[in-house]
Amino acid sequence: MSDATFDDVLRIASPEADSQAEHGPVRIEEVARLAQVSPITVSRALRRPQMVSAVRRERIMKAVEETGYSSNPHAKALKSGRSDIVAAFVSNILSEQFSLAIEGLSDVLEAAGFQVALGRTSYSYGRETTLIRSLTAIRPAAVFITGVMELESNRTFLRNMGIPIVESWALARDPIDMLVGFSNADGARMVAEHFAAKGYRKVAFIGRSGGRGMLRLNSFAKSCERLGLKLCRCISRDTVSGIPEGRQAMQDLIGEGSDVDAVFCASDLLAIGALLEARGRGLDVPGDIAIAGFGDSTLAEEIMPGLTTIAADTRRLCAVAGQMLLDRLQETQPEETQAGHAIRNIPLRLIERGST
Repeated sequence: MSDATFDDVLRIASPEADSQAEHGPVRIEEVARLAQVSPITVSRALRRPQMVSAVRRERIMKAVEETGYSSNPHAKALKSGRSDIVAAFVSNILSEQFSLAIEGLSDVLEAAGFQVALGRTSYSYGRETTLIRSLTAIRPAAVFITGVMELESNRTFLRNMGIPIVESWALARDPIDMLVGFSNADGARMVAEHFAAKGYRKVAFIGRSGGRGMLRLNSFAKSCERLGLKLCRCISRDTVSGIPEGRQAMQDLIGEGSDVDAVFCASDLLAIGALLEARGRGLDVPGDIAIAGFGDSTLAEEIMPGLTTIAADTRRLCAVAGQMLLDRLQETQPEETQAGHAIRNIPLRLIERGST
């Protein structure tokens, strides 16, 4: 159910769902009684069959067939407070990195009988808060976030739910529960060092005004100062949904008559938009202006002349996140801890291509 949204889950989980059956749904207790096992054994056989002996599995599956039992994890969550749903908050569904991340997360969790439901925050505190409050109705087994929760009220709300939570895409000193991410500061520093090594001296930054965008800007600015680069212009956007924002930012930069010779874009979407706009205006990349991104999307390699970018193995990141959640859901504590929390650091690398 990795393509499900919160609206889908809320609709399926509505009290009216049970009334669709003329005589009401078959209860798991009935299957257990017929198979002469406990209800939890039935649940294990359906979710993680490898944990149940072949003899018991055969009895259980026969009972399931005879009763017509169908597990509805969403309705079950409303009735019992238990759920097979893992809620995933995604910052931008257009981002290839986030899509790959959710695939990696789903591969781990779905194999263990859990399902992933997506909620889109769009870098909005308002949407983020609304989605978090909706968890009261969904009652998920766990929560995954493509980012680090910033509002203390939302952090407190999630912490008080008492369920496993993994934040990502950054390295926070005090995560809500668990964290798997990378150093945005290191990535920005690597771009500044690359620009310096290539001989660029007048640089600009294009990125989001808050969150990870601000982390990348702050590190880039400090690195530029240390390396003797002049940060001539910073163009910030409150939200970034796609390539058009990168095009517009480059229009603004060129329209101001800026003589910068290299631009660091804090995401590949922005960088690709900037590159397309520069080439569309007849500029040579990197001869007239060099461009670097952050993320290493598929287009970064395919678009001419190839986009220099910071790469993180986001699929691995979320495979790790999925296993961390699964360990907690199956009552196995993750091994590595820092300050009382499980924290994993995914290394970054700079991939040099033709744009610089």
